[in-house]
Amino acid sequence: MREYVEKKIGKLERYFDGTEDVHVHVNLKVYNDGQGKIEVTIPMPHLLLRAEERHEDMYAAIDLVTDKLERQIRKHKTKVNRKLRDREKEAKLAAPVSIGASTAENEEEFEIVRTKHFSLKPMDSEEAILQMNLLGHNFFIFTNAETNRTNIVYRRKDGKYGLIEAN
Repeated sequence: MREYVEKKIGKLERYFDGTEDVHVHVNLKVYNDGQGKIEVTIPMPHLLLRAEERHEDMYAAIDLVTDKLERQIRKHKTKVNRKLRDREKEAKLAAPVSIGASTAENEEEFEIVRTKHFSLKPMDSEEAILQMNLLGHNFFIFTNAETNRTNIVYRRKDGKYGLIEAN
C-alpha cells in the first residue's frame, strides 16, 4: 500500500521544478463499515495542498485523492501563470502598476457577498451544537465559557461533530 501511495503521489512531482523540498503527510484510516479514508497534506512555501477521500477500496481512494491534488496543483499553476502573463503585459505597455486594479482582481476572485456581525456568547460546546442545529448551520462560533477563548463547532461529513479551539 505504501509503495502504491508513493508511486501515485510521486507522479505529482512533474508539476514542480524540483527546487522545493516537499514533505507529504499521508494518513490512512479504515472504519468499521469497511470504508477506508486517505488524507494527504502537502505543505509548501506559499501553498497548502490537502485532499481526502473515503472509499471501500483503498486503492480507488488513493487514485481519487491523487486526482483531487492534481486538479488543485493545475488550478494553482494556471492562476500563477495568468498573473505572470498579466504582469508581463503591463510591463510591456510601460503603464504604472495600479494598486487599485490588483485589489479589484483579488476581490473578483474572492468576493464576499455577505458580512454578519454578532456577539459571541459564553457557552459550552454542547450548547453551541444545540444552537448550530437550531439555526440549521454547519458550524457555530462561540466563546468557550471554561477557557474564555473563541471556539468553533462544526458538523463533519460522517454526521459527528468537530471542535476547533483558537490559541
